[in-house]
Amino acid sequence: VQLQACGGGSVQAGGSLRLSCAASGRTFSSYAMAWFRQAPRKERVFVAGISWNGESTFYADSVKGRFTISRDNSKKTAALQMNSLKPEDTAVYYCAAGPRVSWYDPPYDYWGQGTQVTVSS
Repeated sequence: VQLQACGGGSVQAGGSLRLSCAASGRTFSSYAMAWFRQAPRKERVFVAGISWNGESTFYADSVKGRFTISRDNSKKTAALQMNSLKPEDTAVYYCAAGPRVSWYDPPYDYWGQGTQVTVSS
């Protein structure tokens, strides 16, 4: 599976962005998907995750109620809708695929290349 993340950009605080992660390969629907982010000089951290069938979702406390993760297995895509963005959401965002959702890596087998999100105050 190869992952391609896109949709990042610059937005003012309070704005919205939608990140997308497109997958290649025939086994996308068997993988849980997650989004991580890494701010400058900080470790990469879990943001949100979704089970292989979309029935279970998980969020970091910092984004709960503002971000929504989703997936479309027929299109082999996962998305992260980000609303009410804050300057502290500024980071490079990565999508990842693995056998289960986890707050930590491993168990993710595949990673996208990252997309920059910048939120100005």
